[in-house]
Amino acid sequence: MPRSARLSNSADFRQATAHGVRAGRPTLVVHATLADPGRSSARVGFVVSKRVGNAVVRNRVKRRLRHLVAAQLPGTPAALDLVVRALPAAASATSDLNHDLAAAWSRVLGKLATR
Repeated sequence: MPRSARLSNSADFRQATAHGVRAGRPTLVVHATLADPGRSSARVGFVVSKRVGNAVVRNRVKRRLRHLVAAQLPGTPAALDLVVRALPAAASATSDLNHDLAAAWSRVLGKLATR
């Protein structure tokens, strides 16, 4: 993912998780909030805590999530900040992770559209 598509500021993470909408699935939770409309792309950040597993497992989950999110980004409105938070079940999920991300992603976009 390009640098312009990544959330890197803790205030942006906090804004998305505290004041945005969320959609949960068994392996992950997606938080989203509207951002400034002048941006060229949506931004995404990842939260994978130690509850998911050791460093090797956490990095594997982050790599898989980055790959799956890269496929979702082209159809996403540019003025969004999204945070994908992995739950402990994500460590052992295979194809469920892809399904859960797609379902939560579309649900969050739907909730934002009705706001």
